[in-house]
Amino acid sequence: MTTTVLRRVNYLNVKYGVASWLLTKDHKRIGILYLIVVAIAFLLGGIFAAAVRIELTTPQGDFVSADTYNALFTMHGVAMVFFVLIPAVPAILGNFAMPLMIGAKDVAFPKINLLSWYVFVIGFVFTLAAMVLGGVDTGWTFYTPYSSVYSSSHVLLTGIGVFIAGFSSILTGLNFAVTIHRMRAPGMTWFRLPLFVWALYATALVQILGTPVIAITILMLAVERGLGFGIFDPRLGGDPVLFQHLFWFYSHPAVYIMILPPMGVISEVIACFSRKSVFGYSFVAFSSLAIAVFGFLVWAHHLFVAGISPYSAMIFSFLSFAVAIPSAVKTFNWTATLYRGAIWWRAPILWVFGFLGLFLIGGLTGLFLASLGLDVHLHDTYFVVAHFHYIMVGGAIMGFFAGLHYWWPKMTGKMFSNSMATLAALLVFVGFNLTFFPQFILGYLGMPRRYHVYSPEFQVLNVLSSAGASILGVGYTLVACYLLHSLWKGEAAGANPWRATGLEWKTESPPIPENFAETPIVNEGAYEYSKREVKVA
Repeated sequence: MTTTVLRRVNYLNVKYGVASWLLTKDHKRIGILYLIVVAIAFLLGGIFAAAVRIELTTPQGDFVSADTYNALFTMHGVAMVFFVLIPAVPAILGNFAMPLMIGAKDVAFPKINLLSWYVFVIGFVFTLAAMVLGGVDTGWTFYTPYSSVYSSSHVLLTGIGVFIAGFSSILTGLNFAVTIHRMRAPGMTWFRLPLFVWALYATALVQILGTPVIAITILMLAVERGLGFGIFDPRLGGDPVLFQHLFWFYSHPAVYIMILPPMGVISEVIACFSRKSVFGYSFVAFSSLAIAVFGFLVWAHHLFVAGISPYSAMIFSFLSFAVAIPSAVKTFNWTATLYRGAIWWRAPILWVFGFLGLFLIGGLTGLFLASLGLDVHLHDTYFVVAHFHYIMVGGAIMGFFAGLHYWWPKMTGKMFSNSMATLAALLVFVGFNLTFFPQFILGYLGMPRRYHVYSPEFQVLNVLSSAGASILGVGYTLVACYLLHSLWKGEAAGANPWRATGLEWKTESPPIPENFAETPIVNEGAYEYSKREVKVA
């Protein structure tokens, strides 16, 4: 007598083979494809950062040459900003979870979604080729006229890679905006949307409106470098400050492409693991839109020492202070949600607490740089490096890991080791603070960034920073190890291991290819933990 075991079909096993993945139009598989490429970029960026920290353990340039050092910190910045921080949460977690969260069967344009991944990969390949051939030494900001005239490194090849990758961001933002507008399940009104979806919607606006500006700017840089047109080179009648205006008009909003989606993740995880509805839901939702709008109005605070009008500088200083308000709204509302909540101490909430601690420091130190007088002293020092990393790594990456741990059981159907995840969160938090907090002191004392030879009195703080980077590296490596281990040895997750209320937890883990067997009908908001009813039509 034989027993037939029926295999449950899900998005991972519905088809096998490389072609089934490379030609897929399933948003969930495309999210996994993004995860693979972003993980490779993260590894490369981490290797470049490790080389930088090894060099800075001594005051002399005794590990690499000055030119190599310039290439290392530039390639670290390019890899991490354009190929990790910008795509990580929207392209990976957004692609996977957003259609599930609004009750859709896929994104609005599945073929364009796949195209966006191919465009991203092509851009990454161009940039990777530049790295293999010797890299680029301009800094990730590509400031002219050095980048457009004087640098002998692979500026054009890197610029082409970033230019192409930008179109991936535009396509993703367009797809998300249309999906959220047109494909919500019956009953999923705007004010029943999960806050992660609100954050993705605000991010999509920035992606669509801001990314074309950096594309045009890089194109002009290429024209000046290749054809000798006088756009940014003052010798040819150009203006290098024009490049800074154009670059930061995109790149400061790009900061919110990096941080808004992780903020949405934080709202989801806090609600789930405090077992409470998010305090001030509408304020948190509209604060995402406010951050996106304000993000387009503060670019010139990067130009306080570039010779802009003092009256313009005062206006941008005021706006830079003002942009802290919607971020503070989120932080206070998250704290109010946690207050007297039934907090369930599992890995995702630990990454959230790490986010809150690091983002708070990053946000408050941003106010120092918004102040005209202080910025003159702190500009282009390690204070700026520390602030940037507290926001981008301490905020964006901690938020990404919170979301990855939260949705990992849904993505894979497997549970990871909670004890290992707890250890990793602790290592990353301690290692991060040990790496970057000394850099605030270094910057205030006057150590410029991007120098590979420095005064001996700065060595102790630099050694502390390099030691912290090694702990940080161990923490990140541990995350990769236990998540990969869970794919083979992890326990079955079940449909809803966190007892969460979102629509994505109403389907199986891993989800079926079409997400839901029948279209769900939503009767209450996303965070009704006391009584929530989601009927199936």
